[in-house]
Amino acid sequence: PGAVGVVPRRPDGSLVLVRQFRKARECECLEIVAGLLDPGEAPAAAAARELREETGLEADTLEPLGEIWASPGYTDECIHLFFADCSAPAGAHAPDEDERIEVVGLAPAAFEALIASGQIHDAKTLAAWTLCRARFSPPPPGAAS
Repeated sequence: PGAVGVVPRRPDGSLVLVRQFRKARECECLEIVAGLLDPGEAPAAAAARELREETGLEADTLEPLGEIWASPGYTDECIHLFFADCSAPAGAHAPDEDERIEVVGLAPAAFEALIASGQIHDAKTLAAWTLCRARFSPPPPGAAS
C-alpha cells in the first residue's frame, strides 16, 4: 500500500530522527520517522500515527512535501513525505514489537554535517531533507522571487 516518511521539528528548531538496526544492511541507520501505510489508510493519518508510535510526538501541523518512488525500475512503492511541527509530546513512544528505536534530536546544522560527511545513507531521509530545504529555505541572494 505504500509508505510514509516524516521530518519532525520541535519548538526549539531541533529535528527528530530515529536510529534503528536495519537487517538488510546489518547496521544501525539514522533516518526520518517512517512506516508502511495500512490498507485503506490515508498517508497523512499514517504519518501522524508513525510519528506517535516512533517518537511519542504529536504533530501540530503536518505538511505534505511530495512523494518519491523508491526504485521505479524494481518496485512500484510510493513513499509520501511530510514535514511536521511538533510542540507537545503525546507520551512515551510505542514502536512495534519488533522495532528497537532510539529517538535522536539534532540541530539542522548538525544533521546537515552528518549528510555532508556521508553518515546518512537512507534515501528517503536524504530526499525528505532535500524537499524540506527546497520548500522552507529562503531563496539564495539574487534568485528570482
